[in-house]
Amino acid sequence: MRIGVLALQGAFIEHEHMLAQIGVNSFEIRKQDDIGNSFDGLIIPGGESTIQGKLMNELGLLEPIRKMILSGLPVFGTCAGLLLLAKNIENDTHSYIASMDITAVRNAYGRQLGSFHTTACFNGIGDVPMTFIRAPFISSVSGNTEILAEVGGKIVAARQDNQLVTAFHPELNEDVRIHEYFCEMCRNYTVC
Repeated sequence: MRIGVLALQGAFIEHEHMLAQIGVNSFEIRKQDDIGNSFDGLIIPGGESTIQGKLMNELGLLEPIRKMILSGLPVFGTCAGLLLLAKNIENDTHSYIASMDITAVRNAYGRQLGSFHTTACFNGIGDVPMTFIRAPFISSVSGNTEILAEVGGKIVAARQDNQLVTAFHPELNEDVRIHEYFCEMCRNYTVC
């Protein structure tokens, strides 16, 4: 198995380390040529969604990645990645990949000082550590989107078919189970 990690900005190295811990090969996606090779899934890390979206557009990655996801490529978006995948963002007029039937709220927990760590139940896994840094949350889901985790009555993880999102950063903890969950989603998929 081979997972691409969008490496334009944000916590991409931490995702690569998590994948290595569970024995999964990864490579960095920085330019259009990087998505020409075969891979089984994509991780879009946390960071600054506006910067990542702008860079994806400028580097010619936005549309090809959107097409790959809509064609079934498994994708895992954390924090900013959640915002990039959301069809709607309540407090932002921009949309980016816009492939997932969710509405998100940017910086929903406030600025850096509003960052926090907790443990909560993730459907299908159990209690997992969750680190929130200037995090969004999902205000609503539609279609066949499944809510996977909530904290304080707010949706913080969801899945729609081949798309998985978390408002928190599982790559900043030692628990590898959410990365294993994503890799299980990727097992039967190969890009031609």
